[in-house]
Amino acid sequence: MKKQLILLSLLLGITMSVSAQTGKWTSLFDGKTLKGWTQKGGNATYTIGNNEIIGTTAANTPNTFLCSDKMYDNFVLELELSLEGTMNSGIQFRSNLKTNKDGKEVVYGPQAEVDPSARAWSGGIYDEQRRQWLYNLNINPEGQKAFKPNGAWNKYRIEAIDGNIRTWINDIPTASLVDTLVEKGFIALQVHSIGNDKALLGKKVRWRNIRIQTGADMVAKPANNCPVINLKPNSLSEAEKKLGWRLLFNGQNLDGWRSAFKTTAPEAGWGVNNGVLFIQGSDGSESRSFGDIVSREEFKAFELTFDFKLTPGANSGVKYFVSEKFDSKGGSAIGLEYQLLDDEKHPDAKMGAAGNRTLASLYDLIPSYKLDGRFQRKVGEWCQARIVVMPNNIVQHWLNGFKVLEYERKSNIFAALVARSKYSGFEGFGTNDQGHILLQDHGNTVYYRSIKIRTL
Repeated sequence: MKKQLILLSLLLGITMSVSAQTGKWTSLFDGKTLKGWTQKGGNATYTIGNNEIIGTTAANTPNTFLCSDKMYDNFVLELELSLEGTMNSGIQFRSNLKTNKDGKEVVYGPQAEVDPSARAWSGGIYDEQRRQWLYNLNINPEGQKAFKPNGAWNKYRIEAIDGNIRTWINDIPTASLVDTLVEKGFIALQVHSIGNDKALLGKKVRWRNIRIQTGADMVAKPANNCPVINLKPNSLSEAEKKLGWRLLFNGQNLDGWRSAFKTTAPEAGWGVNNGVLFIQGSDGSESRSFGDIVSREEFKAFELTFDFKLTPGANSGVKYFVSEKFDSKGGSAIGLEYQLLDDEKHPDAKMGAAGNRTLASLYDLIPSYKLDGRFQRKVGEWCQARIVVMPNNIVQHWLNGFKVLEYERKSNIFAALVARSKYSGFEGFGTNDQGHILLQDHGNTVYYRSIKIRTL
């Protein structure tokens, strides 16, 4: 077979080694000993049997990790694992040690999740003891089907090449992350803490066929359709470009934007600093100080993502299907609005009906689902919003990786909601076939970056 490949490459005039075609693997586990591995963290146990590393849970001990002695930055890792019951686990990579506030040594760094629960986030990326969830699988329904529970063997693949991190389970793409932190660290096999849960005591997680490619031996898989989360501001990865994404804000100026109801960009109030687009705070009034800005283009079915950061007490919004034909009497141009609000400090959160003016709501029409405390971010921290408008008029609002509402534009229910809202006097509100994207000036300072769009 090698001779055939070499002959073919010569005939085609291609200089290519066989290892570049298939990749060269190095085993990280000899099947008999834990040579090259060191236990850190809690007191769960690791044993060997049947050419497997077997981790067993222990009560009242923190997360336990079996860490590779060797450190890796760029690599391709494959292994198989089997999990008993509903216990959680994970595969650390590019991880390191630090001392916590109690003076104890803890593992921190990215982890490929092993999650047999109903939320099905196996293959997602969690940053242990640091940034927490970087990629959950809510945006990848196909990936959520990849993991096989109840003791079945699952093949994991992790590619960490420069800032690009991709995972597969059983050859199904589960995560695609562009990260800003590229560190060198160990690989570790986790036995998750169980507290005093007797149902999980003594449960086992097994690993086998652990192998790695590094350096010139690495062979990355071809690009695929896995949804991408890009943590590098105002950038597009090759995977995003393949999926049709483009920047609606270039990170440098207001090219592609203009003032609402005008043909030119605003002369004051809006600015760009260090890749961040901002509206300067004024008197808190709606669109009467510096005015809104709208995209020069109009959009039909699309997916829009953007990062935003609120200041304390801020009120603003991102509108879509904006039509300037409506007379807004000097206020904001009319369109469907993804509400941006400090729910704790701004009085608008208690107005409207049933919370339909709170963060991520369809303003004055439909309240958003509220995330529990673990997944909420504080005012002053960057958040990510996502608006999806499908060709069949189904619309979704997302916040920090969670879908927080869904509705059908142009439906009877939508019409009834509009009839009871502040938009009831605008005939055809929200039903136009295309419209502009709008960033609102509501008299408060708000920051934006990584505004991206793709048509559907």
